[in-house]
Amino acid sequence: MTNIIAASDGTAVGGRTVRAAPVARARKRLSWAWLGVVPFFAFLLLFLIVPAISVFQQALHNNDGSFGFDAMKAAVQGQNLDAFWFSVRFSAGASAVGVIIGTLLAYAAVTAKRPKWLRSLVTSFSGVAANLGGLPLAFAFITLLGRQGVLTKILSYFGYNLYAGDFQLGQVSGLITVYAYFNIPLMVLITLPAIDGLKASWREAAANLGGSSFTYWRRVGIPVLMPSLLGGFLLLFANSFSAFATAKVMTDNSKIVSLRLGFFLGGDINVGQDAIGYALAAWMVIIMGVCMGFYWMLRKRAERWQT
Repeated sequence: MTNIIAASDGTAVGGRTVRAAPVARARKRLSWAWLGVVPFFAFLLLFLIVPAISVFQQALHNNDGSFGFDAMKAAVQGQNLDAFWFSVRFSAGASAVGVIIGTLLAYAAVTAKRPKWLRSLVTSFSGVAANLGGLPLAFAFITLLGRQGVLTKILSYFGYNLYAGDFQLGQVSGLITVYAYFNIPLMVLITLPAIDGLKASWREAAANLGGSSFTYWRRVGIPVLMPSLLGGFLLLFANSFSAFATAKVMTDNSKIVSLRLGFFLGGDINVGQDAIGYALAAWMVIIMGVCMGFYWMLRKRAERWQT
């Protein structure tokens, strides 16, 4: 009986030459894939992290210049607190309108079979309208719904006075109307992937089990869409809460937090109160951070149904 022993040096054993298998050596290769995200992190560092740290450094000071929370407390008292409450009210209202109408419009675009170009038209318009804001949007609504606006005159011709009640472009109802212009198309873009994730087999299974359309939406459709809807609401809220240029044209400087911030930091009237302005900015950063944190969590949950 011939014993064949595998030698590592490839010598002849038992009359047969046995070659050693090459020893696999793990070689560490340097990956250059991380270079692709360097511009993103550089942008994040220079335009988000560094300014945020600077804002908090300026905000956490007392009147005598020492470290403290006097400015942070003053930023949520009196007229500053009223400005926060006003901003939250119209931002939440504009977000709710955007979620409801945007979701219905997105569902109609997804389920409509004809004409085939309808979805492309809706998504194209939404992509443009979601990014329209600032002075052009404010001017458009002043021309349309101002006291001398075209639509106001048309309604007045038919006997309806738009300004007979509480409606004002600079008040909550008016700002909700203006901000809904870019919140609705933004919500369309957010919910289209979620609605596409609703599989036809789920509805068929519900029907086979005797469930009605209402049962399907209550037990399947809305629970699946809810993370996307809540995440969309938070994103629209943050978008409305931080808007500046459109609100500046529509209302005065003391009603909205983003405008009141500039009122303090301008230095024309409130000399020596820069810390309160930075504190307002710090509170805005906190609110935006909380909204984006919950939005990220909800998006992660919604993505489970979009794969």
